[in-house]
Amino acid sequence: MTGFPVGDGDLPVEPPRDDVRDVVARAIAEDLGPLGDLTAALLPEDARAVADVVVRADGMLAGTACFTETFAQIDPTVDVEWRLHDGARVERGTVAATVAGSFRSIVTAERTALNFLCHLSGVATATRRFVDALGGRARVLDTRKTLPGLRSLEKAAVRAGGGTNHRGSLSDMVLVKDNHLVGSTVRDAVERARSLWPGRGIEVECDRPEQVVEAVEAGADLVMLDNMTPKEAAKCVALVRETGRDVLVEASGGITLENVAAYGEAGVDLVSTSAITQSAPALDIALDLRVT
Repeated sequence: MTGFPVGDGDLPVEPPRDDVRDVVARAIAEDLGPLGDLTAALLPEDARAVADVVVRADGMLAGTACFTETFAQIDPTVDVEWRLHDGARVERGTVAATVAGSFRSIVTAERTALNFLCHLSGVATATRRFVDALGGRARVLDTRKTLPGLRSLEKAAVRAGGGTNHRGSLSDMVLVKDNHLVGSTVRDAVERARSLWPGRGIEVECDRPEQVVEAVEAGADLVMLDNMTPKEAAKCVALVRETGRDVLVEASGGITLENVAAYGEAGVDLVSTSAITQSAPALDIALDLRVT
């Protein structure tokens, strides 16, 4: 499907380098304030230290680029050596990396670096739980419910967790939702979208079987089953398959770890949830420091 942004097989799990540099620079400016790290100035200027990045809970690793970039921007002489990389499963007690350099620089960069690493590893971990629960029956999609300014980083973390990215912005594809159908029909909306944006994928949100049939017959590339039960989803999947058309079926709304497997068993191709970004708890990771 031309222009349809589902399928990350060729995308790296790392976020774009320019985004990493920009986000880290803003985070450091926020953390340092106008006078810099006042407390670090109490430490001997020539003191050196080594710190281990220690994982304190089982999960998935993500955000290593942001972690490394934080130290690079604070002090490029600090060395960060990773033993594992984004997309790696980690267990409690795992030493994922070692940081060595100026004592002052390490304590100054520590919190900002860990904020990125813990949050993004949390996103990857939440994603992997949904992926594992589905057992390969369907792909896990993220949504646009991300923290402002961190979307590309969070979507990279979703990939690190084994998930797939839905559209990254409103420019990526046409997604016809109920609010877009005020005074219009599904068929009219799809035909209008195809006329305006012939190179973009078109998805239609459906809350009843009749809309699913109308969307498929109108030429939609994908139908989103909104807040349907697994049983209702299975019926809609059957309706789509009966048409013989190459249309993907996505389940969305009310998806939890407890019920996601049932949607996979219903035969949907994709399951989207905001829980893997909007509600993902941070993975507990610490920096255990020792002075050399």
